[in-house]
Amino acid sequence: MEKKLRYRLITGKDDGNFCKRISELLDEGYILYESPSCTFNGQDVIVAQALISNDNTTN
Repeated sequence: MEKKLRYRLITGKDDGNFCKRISELLDEGYILYESPSCTFNGQDVIVAQALISNDNTTN
């Protein structure tokens, strides 16, 4: 079994799919780390959200 990463940085277009990815990680025990970052690529808003594991058994 692969150990859960202690830190994740999720990036993508600010849409429902991005929110779903973050929600799934929160359900897995990750917690948000700081505020998200946003930028505009000329067409879409791109967001980045860092998450850290709330599980002490990660490597």
